[in-house]
Amino acid sequence: MPRLFLETERMSNLSSGLGQVCLHLGRELVRQRPPGWELTFLVPPEQVGAFGPSVEYIVAKKWHRIWQPRKFDVWHCLHQGSKFLPPRSTRLIYTILDLNYLALPEYSEKRKSRQKKYYQQCIDQAYVITTISKYVAEDVRQKLVVPASTCLEAIYCGVDIPAMHPVNPPAVRPDGPFLFFIGMLQPYKNVHTLLPLLDAFPDYRLVLAGPDKPAYSQQIRQQAEQMGVLDRVLMPGPIDEQTKWWLYEHCDAFLFPSLLEGFGLPVVEAMAFGKPVFTSALTSLPEVGGSEAFYFPSFDASTIVETFRKGMQTFRDDPAMSERLRQQSRRFRWENVAADYWSLYERAIR
Repeated sequence: MPRLFLETERMSNLSSGLGQVCLHLGRELVRQRPPGWELTFLVPPEQVGAFGPSVEYIVAKKWHRIWQPRKFDVWHCLHQGSKFLPPRSTRLIYTILDLNYLALPEYSEKRKSRQKKYYQQCIDQAYVITTISKYVAEDVRQKLVVPASTCLEAIYCGVDIPAMHPVNPPAVRPDGPFLFFIGMLQPYKNVHTLLPLLDAFPDYRLVLAGPDKPAYSQQIRQQAEQMGVLDRVLMPGPIDEQTKWWLYEHCDAFLFPSLLEGFGLPVVEAMAFGKPVFTSALTSLPEVGGSEAFYFPSFDASTIVETFRKGMQTFRDDPAMSERLRQQSRRFRWENVAADYWSLYERAIR
């Protein structure tokens, strides 16, 4: 009986994108499990049982980083920063979500060098490397050394959209038409460039949801105050799933001007609601948005405003666009992701 080990310890934070990846991919892997496979999940203590009674659980502890468990045939690390690695005799599937750590200016070159060395050690040990976009795969080839004998494959993330959308308004809701962003509020998300939209379109509010870096949040508030639009900027911090889905459902448009994304999950979520999406043309985002998203060619105020103005007019003039946006989002489903990974696991034991 082949044994698969899945490192899902980051489910300790289910409000994060990585926590959601671990949860939804894990569930779909269990649902699609071929006969004869034994699955074991490494989880935080509060998530024991999250994948049902038909699998085994090991509670993650710090000493597990040097712990050698019973033998597994395949070991899947679901993110590049995992500190839980198998013995070299076990075939490792090493998933890289992004190499943003190596690009962010807030980290010293010494820290980046140390992290890069760790990524390389994992790559050298891996049987297969997977990334969540072609952009990340190319970034890996440029910044790290992939052995000629090691397969590097892009397997996109999935998106889990509830069948029933929330009906009751949440506590966090604007008192008029609004534009929506969700994600970590930090400088590379570039959301301060959206504020000129409030000056150009005075009927709109702007909801910026997600955990923040305090210095950047303060910068946004100061800039909004100087522009006289602070009263129309809502920054509720992290929000629950029901609030998130309600905001997608009721926003006029979704805005995502990020400079650095391994995948861009919120873009797909917004498209699933048939909403017009305005995003950056950088990194992985054109892969995800495809031909149906609107892209900011630059981030000066006049370009942001004109791109939005023309895009919204295009959206209003094309009644079929909402359905095409939904079709684009359907390319990214967990059942497809899990099927691709089961193909990899089966290949690893041959």
